[in-house]
Parts: sequence; structure tokens; C-alpha cells
Amino acid sequence: MFFVDTIELEGLGNRSYLAGGAHTAVAVDPPRDIDQVIAAAVRRGVRVSHVAETHIHNDYVSGGLELARVTGAAYLVPAAADVSFERVAVHDGDTVEIDSDLTLRAITTPGHTPHHTSYALQEAGAGVTAFTGGSLLIGSVGRPDLVEPRLTERLARAQHTSAHRLAVELPDETPVLPTHGFGSFCSSGQAEGDTTTIGKEKAGNPALVQDVDTFVAELLAGLEDVPAYYAHMGPANASGPEQIDLTPPAVADAEGIAARLAAGEWVVDLRNRVAFAEGHVAGSFNFEAGGKVATYLAWLIPWGKPVTLLAESPEQLAAAQRELARVGIDRPAAAAVGGPASWLRDGETPASFPRATFADLAGRHDDESVVVLDVRRDSERAGGYVAGSVHIPIHLLHRRIGELPAGEVWVHCASGMRAAIAASLLDAAGREVVSVDDEFPAAAEAGLTVRAG
Repeated sequence: MFFVDTIELEGLGNRSYLAGGAHTAVAVDPPRDIDQVIAAAVRRGVRVSHVAETHIHNDYVSGGLELARVTGAAYLVPAAADVSFERVAVHDGDTVEIDSDLTLRAITTPGHTPHHTSYALQEAGAGVTAFTGGSLLIGSVGRPDLVEPRLTERLARAQHTSAHRLAVELPDETPVLPTHGFGSFCSSGQAEGDTTTIGKEKAGNPALVQDVDTFVAELLAGLEDVPAYYAHMGPANASGPEQIDLTPPAVADAEGIAARLAAGEWVVDLRNRVAFAEGHVAGSFNFEAGGKVATYLAWLIPWGKPVTLLAESPEQLAAAQRELARVGIDRPAAAAVGGPASWLRDGETPASFPRATFADLAGRHDDESVVVLDVRRDSERAGGYVAGSVHIPIHLLHRRIGELPAGEVWVHCASGMRAAIAASLLDAAGREVVSVDDEFPAAAEAGLTVRAG
């Protein structure tokens, strides 16, 4: 009998897998914090004999090289991937034995990257699971525009071909286990549901129900901005990532926090947005630990700028440090645990700003001193927006604050998390701000005019 364990990376919207038999297993697309994979193997009582990458990742730092080093596993990487380390070069059709009667077969599936490779897990020669990485996802495919703009259309067409190859070669009942599609911006669309099979995808995945020209046209039309930090992930993975270091950062006291702010460094408060709005260190930014802290902090921060983390507990700090390391923010410059009372110098008082609902905004919308700022993505705004609102997506705001008209800024997103980030950026820049902590459908319910995009 075989097993497949899923390792969820909710903050990044990805999944990794450990699959094997009674004695040995393969880790597929492992995260940088490999202790999770090792713990899963220990629970199963198996040895990690192989580590397999479906592609050189653009959205996170891989733990594959380190996991292979620590466990002595063979490191399987697509042969066409240009890397600077020793690996087992995998070609189309190659098979490796994972355990008794359990093999892994490579299926070249270019599209997400030129070298992308999926893997079919076979028991006694029959396919039982497909690890599809960034190829065939749940209801979509991996985006084709992360490698080179001139290759985007060619890779989009390759995605269509690759999806059809998987659909032809694998039985309808084969479970499809992708790496992307659960919130990652590597996906061209987000998964609807947690599980799927080849048969289900044949019935509804655009790559399998549309002709190639229609598929490519719609895929390319739906692509949105790429997170800025992606530019650093591929090169890091191709050169061989450094070993992860999750030891606690240096402790920052109130004087140190003030000095780092004065030096133009980023001080990031990980507490929830309600606590931050009620009181925080002036000049600090709010990326709440319960949100997608790694994605949005890595997207917004100038790459390489020192960051100091402020957390309400050691556990919150450790979790955020782990998540940030997954995207290459390896070592916080410093950190502090507690709250504003211990982060402020004697005589200083916490900064704050109000939170509100769309109903509150409806009561002020006709006030000419109010500026409504929408920080959602282009595709979200296309579905409807508050009449008269200014649109600056969250990842562009820190560079475009100067474009906002004078007045009190009421900032909203789709649910409140990104609005809180934006409000902290505006507050730090000296703007009078109100964070709309509400679900966007409540705008129309409150009587605000919502126009079609």
C-alpha cells in the first residue's frame, strides 16, 4: 500500500507532498523549512529516499537541495533546468523506484516554465496519483508569464498541450495533486475545492475544454501583476538556496526600534489589525500574522531592506519568521515581543487610527473632504467599485501615496486585511486615514453606489 501526505503552506497558497510505501518515500516540491517534511516522514516511519522538483520555483525558496543533503536522498530536477548544483537530471519518461512496487514516472509538461515536469506515482505499474506542480491545477493552470515576456504566449500554448497530455496518459480516476492554486500568485486561477481528478478536470478545466486559441486568449487576458519578490526566487533556487536559519533574531528595545525607524528601515507589527489600529509605534507597518504576511511583505518591501518584527508573543514571532524565510527574507534585523507599551520610549504615546464599515462610509461619502481608496487588484475592481473611488492596488501604494488627493482617506479592500496594510502605510506617511474593515458586498447593502468595472 502507498500513502500520500499533504503539507499545507497556507500563507503562500501552496502544497508540498510526501508519498511512499512501507519503508521509503519521495518529497515533492518541499518548502524551505524542511523540518515539516522530516517530521511527516518520522510519523510514517519511512526514510526520504528521493526529493523531486516539478520546476524551479518562482514564488518560494525551495528546501529540496537541503532536504536531499540532510537525508542523503537523490535530488530529482528536470534536466532542462539550468542549475548550479549536483542533481539527478530527470528526462521525460524516466522512472525511479520509490518503494516495493512503487515507482515515480516523469512526464514533461512545459508551460508554467519551459522545463516543467509532472510526476505520476505508479503502483505495480498503474498510475495512482499525479503530482502536477504548476501544470494542471484544480480548475486552472499555472501562469505562463513568470520566466520571460517573449516566451509567455508560447508557454501558454504549451500549457494547453501539457494538460491534454496528462489527460490522455492518466486514467480519469487519477487524483491530481498540484503544488499551486491555493492562493499562490503562480496560479492563473484559484482552486474551487480541495481535491480533483483527471476526469473532473477533463469536464471543466479551461485547458481541457477550450480550443487552444480561446484558452490562450483568455489565459493571457486574465494575468495580473507578478509579485515583485518573484524576481529573486528563481535565481535563488537555481543557484542553490542557503541553509535556513530560524534562530531567534536580536532583541530590539524601544531605543533600537526608534533608531531603526529613523534610519528608514521597516518596522513591521504582526499583531491583528484591530490591535494595531487601536495603538502602535508611529511609522510602523501592519502585516498581520494571520494574513498572507510573507506574500505581501515580500511584495512591498524594497528587496534587502532590513526589517524589524514586532509580535505579541514568541509563537507569533517564530511563525512569521518561518513564513518569511520561505520567501527569502532570511534574518530579521531585530525583533520585540509584547506591545506598544514596551516598544515606545518614555514620554511617547501610541499612534492610532479609526476603523469603520461601509455603512459608516455611506454616511460620509458625500463629504468632499473624504477620499475613498480601493486597494484591490484590477480583476476585483472590474467586478464592481464604489463610485468616485481612487484605485491603487496595494502592491503599488507605497510608491504612489503622493498621487492621492488631499483629505481624509477611507481605504478598503475586499475584506479588511489589505486595507489594514494600506492604512498603516498611509498613517506612517502622515495621512489622516480610516481603515474600512468590512466585506465589499456590504458597500452596496449600505447604499453606496457600486458601478460595474
